[in-house]
Amino acid sequence: MEINIREHIRNNFKGTNLNEIKDSIVESIDSKDEVVLPGLGVFFEILWNGSDEKEKDTIVSIILNHI
Repeated sequence: MEINIREHIRNNFKGTNLNEIKDSIVESIDSKDEVVLPGLGVFFEILWNGSDEKEKDTIVSIILNHI
């Protein structure tokens, strides 16, 4: 059985609010469980695709400053 992670994550979070998504991100990061990385990657993909070039430059700068 093939699972589409992008579709699964998007479906799991349909109808959620800001706090629920934020809590999910925080819990995923705090767990330090690598199993959650694909889901966080889907969130990052959504963020990246929804950002303009200036926002993308800001995202990359934040990443570079914290590596």
